[in-house]
Amino acid sequence: MKLFVGNLNWDTTEEMLKSHFETAGDVSSVKIILDRETNRPRGFGFVAFSDQSDAHNAVQLLNNTQLDGRTIFVSEAKEQQPRSVKVEKTYRNPDSRY
Repeated sequence: MKLFVGNLNWDTTEEMLKSHFETAGDVSSVKIILDRETNRPRGFGFVAFSDQSDAHNAVQLLNNTQLDGRTIFVSEAKEQQPRSVKVEKTYRNPDSRY
């Protein structure tokens, strides 16, 4: 089961996040999301547990707790929605003949 973790400090590493969540159970993976352009953390990430009861335990134990000087928010992750295709609009200059 995958959990969403919000309000992360930009200095928090995946290792620190994993260590914090291992108090609730066996962590199978950790991912902090980075900005595509700057490659800096975006302030949220995901923690996955192999056992669903460990994940529920983590939400109960760790939601609204302190990590790296910030109060983190922990909830069950939602399925990612498919992104719509971006259509570029082109505008014709009204003063142009073509």
